[in-house]
Amino acid sequence: MSNLLAIFLLLFIGWFWLDSLRAREIAVGICQAACAQRDLQFLDQAVAIHRLGLAWRAEGLRLRRVYRFDFSEEGVGRRNGYLVLRGLHLEELSFGLPNQAGDA
Repeated sequence: MSNLLAIFLLLFIGWFWLDSLRAREIAVGICQAACAQRDLQFLDQAVAIHRLGLAWRAEGLRLRRVYRFDFSEEGVGRRNGYLVLRGLHLEELSFGLPNQAGDA
């Protein structure tokens, strides 16, 4: 019985690791596209996990990940933004900038 539990634990850890890599790749792609659309520079070409939790919605239980990223408006200075993925789908994206006409 303990061998079966160990196998399930290893499978769960493997699934979680692969799912986290996939979510991070999706987050980087979203940040790159959003920065390009707003004429911002996506710095370091990376996102960092800030918070990990569970979200219960109508479609069921999903992992909710909050990623932070850095960007620059004109190549000078560094600003922080964040995005929230629920499962592998974008829930929220914020640059912390005032709303512009092109953001709608």
